[in-house]
Amino acid sequence: MSGRFVAVVGPSGVGKDSVMQAMADRDPRIVLARRVITRPSNAGNEEFDGVTVVEFQSLKDAGAFMLSWEAHGLHYAIPIAAKTHLKDGRDVLANLSRAVLIRAQDRFARFDVINLTADRDVLAARLTARGRETETQIAGRLERATAGLPSGIEATHLDNSGPLEQTVRAALDCLYPVKA
Repeated sequence: MSGRFVAVVGPSGVGKDSVMQAMADRDPRIVLARRVITRPSNAGNEEFDGVTVVEFQSLKDAGAFMLSWEAHGLHYAIPIAAKTHLKDGRDVLANLSRAVLIRAQDRFARFDVINLTADRDVLAARLTARGRETETQIAGRLERATAGLPSGIEATHLDNSGPLEQTVRAALDCLYPVKA
């Protein structure tokens, strides 16, 4: 049986990468897709492979990505290597943009979405703490925080305003419900 591709989405600062890492640490059925992004590798507090726009386009042209998109003036991609994990029956979690969900849903036979939310004040504090954006950029991200999912996308909605462990437990329970 093939694994699932699980898109984790939500506004900037909601804690997608923290939730995903904690899920992978707790459950061996999960592997994280390491994104390729056109920004310096030392920017921010997330694990990704930073490349230039020219390098990104070269990789894309060579078929190195199973999914790619643009958001916030940057290029993002999920490397083709994630297919190996899916074929091996592992579930691949990927931090995706809401705008690419329809393409992702069409691309993967087994596809789920976890939509993380958080209170506006929590988002603002997290965005400020990570130190990646200006105040104007943070304000823009907060305005986009309430954007909905594309029509036709079903998702599990989880509030990540509280303790990380609470969200991780809820997410794992949704992906792997206990059979009575």
